[in-house]
Amino acid sequence: MVNVKSFSEMVRKDVFTTNGVYCGKISDVGIDMDKFRVRSLVVDAVRGSFLASMVGDKKGVVVPYPMVETVGDIVIIKHVLPQVEMEEKQEKEEE
Repeated sequence: MVNVKSFSEMVRKDVFTTNGVYCGKISDVGIDMDKFRVRSLVVDAVRGSFLASMVGDKKGVVVPYPMVETVGDIVIIKHVLPQVEMEEKQEKEEE
């Protein structure tokens, strides 16, 4: 479990995937007030980034907190392949 001292420590941190691909910066944090836990992160998808290529012209993406691997000077989230890449990868494995 990742511990964070305050909301202000999270906002504007750079977000990368576990494969080292840049996604954007955190703009907001979703909190479950019943359980006093972070529920999600809102990441502003920077134009030209991996995340922007997945979501198109959407400004921000909600990342469920279980996808967060590490919070430190930067935030690392699990790398997710877009559906098209997954299908291409499966086709290559079948050949």
